[in-house]
Amino acid sequence: MADLQDELRAAVEMGGLDRPDRQPVKEPEFVTDAGGEAPEVNGDVLRRTHALLAAHPVADGYNGLPQALRQLPWYDLELGEGAIDTDVPRLREGRVGAMFWSLRLPEGLAEEQAVGATLDLLDLVQTVVREYPESLRMAYNAAQTIDARNCGRVAVLLGPAEAGALGDSLGILRALHALGLRVLTLTGTSWAGGGNGLTRFGEEVVREMNRIGVLADLSGACDPTVRRVLTVSRAPVLCTRSAARALRPHPANLPDDLLTRLGATKGLCLVPLTAEQTGPSVRDVADHLDHVRALAGPECVGLSGTYDSGAAHPQDLPDASGYPHLIAELLHRGWSEPDLSLLTWGNVQRVLRAADFTAKAAQQRRGPSTASIAQLDG
Repeated sequence: MADLQDELRAAVEMGGLDRPDRQPVKEPEFVTDAGGEAPEVNGDVLRRTHALLAAHPVADGYNGLPQALRQLPWYDLELGEGAIDTDVPRLREGRVGAMFWSLRLPEGLAEEQAVGATLDLLDLVQTVVREYPESLRMAYNAAQTIDARNCGRVAVLLGPAEAGALGDSLGILRALHALGLRVLTLTGTSWAGGGNGLTRFGEEVVREMNRIGVLADLSGACDPTVRRVLTVSRAPVLCTRSAARALRPHPANLPDDLLTRLGATKGLCLVPLTAEQTGPSVRDVADHLDHVRALAGPECVGLSGTYDSGAAHPQDLPDASGYPHLIAELLHRGWSEPDLSLLTWGNVQRVLRAADFTAKAAQQRRGPSTASIAQLDG
């Protein structure tokens, strides 16, 4: 198999990233808005889209592939796998350079099984990446993510995992981090899932996450928990699957005041490409991105494909190959190329770097926490 770095270099020189054995991405079609200016020539939009994504590929904030692969008796991500939304050909077509692979657990799993099930998923991710060394590469920080991209591989980052995977133990948190975990969703536990926000032990979990470099994911958390984590955390937080509640009243979407607060704390809202949360069309997704950018700022918005999570997706965004359609729509709306480069790649890199910087500073001030939930919440 040819080295992906050679394929990437050749594609950029030719003005695109399409594989010779696949059809190019369908050129976006735009309709002139009534009373508005005529859109750019389609060919120019497509050229600019390809050039931008060649330099600044998509860092996808949430992908459910690990759990999806567990349901398949056999798969081949390199040749293409029709039973799932994500495979190597579609990642190349979608110009994806990095992905967070979710360690989300099946519904109804008993609490005492959560730790072992999370370890099984973590092992599966490591195994899958080893099976495709010419296409995928594990990454644990911003520098390794960039190295993977420069070598023509898709960087795979571990997380988010569910808070239940800790078993209410800070020692397990540290063990999962040592195995590669980089994002933890703060929902579904007694210390992070109640309507009153974080408990004292929950606050200690956040401090320990800051100390070791695990990012907090607040998607699906109740509003009091979101507000308290934004106060306690010294590292930026993520919302890996949150859009604008003002445009679509989904419980995982954020109200305007929290979007503004997220921007003020330099967090990152990764807007999901799902019909339920953002709407049935590319234009609906773009509306949410416009709204989040206006409130939180261009440096605080990103993309979350949410593929292979069981969710339905908007038209023209059915799988990981569809990102060029969305970027073309945003170019048509007047997004600048610097803002788009932050959306696709730069903002995720900033948050990863900030997590490492915060961890190094915290480790100079304090050692590993020995607190327990019985001590703080008992």
